[in-house]
Parts: sequence; C-alpha cells; structure tokens
Amino acid sequence: MKHDTTSIMRRMFAGLSEYVFHSKLGVVNPELVDYISELLVRFIRVEGVQKIRKLDGSPVTEIFAMLQEAERRIGEARREVHRHIGDYTLFWSGVYPEALQASKAADQFVSYCEQGKRAYKIASSIDCDNSGNPDIAPNWLLDQISDQFEMCAYGLREVRREWERRDDNEGQTLLL
Repeated sequence: MKHDTTSIMRRMFAGLSEYVFHSKLGVVNPELVDYISELLVRFIRVEGVQKIRKLDGSPVTEIFAMLQEAERRIGEARREVHRHIGDYTLFWSGVYPEALQASKAADQFVSYCEQGKRAYKIASSIDCDNSGNPDIAPNWLLDQISDQFEMCAYGLREVRREWERRDDNEGQTLLL
C-alpha cells in the first residue's frame, strides 16, 4: 500500500505528539495533541508558514507585519490571521527556538511567546462558524493554547528531540 508524504508525516507527527504530550508531559488532551500535530503537518510546506499574504500576494513573515494585516481584516479573516500568528510563534518558539535567537530581523524585539498567547486569545474571542469544518479550531481550544502556550512550546521542543533521537537510531522503523 502506497502512502503520500503528507499522510506519512501526519501519522509520524501524531504519534510523536501523542507520545510526548501523554507519556512525557502527562498532558492527556486529545484535541490539543491533535492541534499540535496538525500544526506540524501544516508547517511542513512553505505555504503553511507563509500563509498570510499582502494585497500584492507577497508573503508576510514578520510578526509586526502580520499584526498589521490582522488589523486590516474583519470577522473570520481577522480570526484566521491571529490564529496563524499564534501558530507561527508557537512553531518557531517550540520547534526551532535557535532560529529566533539567531534572527537579526525586526522580530527580535517581539516576544514570540507574548505575541503568540495574545494572538490565540484574540482569535478565540472572534465568533466563527466551525460547524462541520474540522480545519477551524474551536474557540475554547485556541483559548486553552493561549493559556498553556509555554507548555505547548516545550512539548514541541520535546517532539523535535524525539524525532531527532529516532533519526539517529539507524534502522529503527518509525512507521509501519
């Protein structure tokens, strides 16, 4: 049976996230763990990282510019930009914090954790119709991620350590 890369990565990230959050951190919250693993899947592709676009179509990659884009939007579009800011800051502060420390961009002055928590909190306060759409995170979950941002970032660091550890073990099968 042949699997596409995305489904293989989805299974790997789901397994690693569940293992880390349930077994290592004692966080048994299926919705949160699913959100974290899907965030990793979305950010595999550069289109996921550079989801927010200016009117001219160019990607927005700095937090300050993303915040400006959020202010230009209303309703669910505004919610989605704030959610992306939360996801973006959580991903970088959790999976690749060393990239933030090495960054010379304007974002070095922005506290990723503070901006991420704030963005998730704002997104959680904007009503949206998520009935029947699994891609739209419920407000209560975004609020919970805001409140537990640092723990989620730490969990993502542990997920990365786990996949690197498993990569170092030659011949070990991650997926069946």
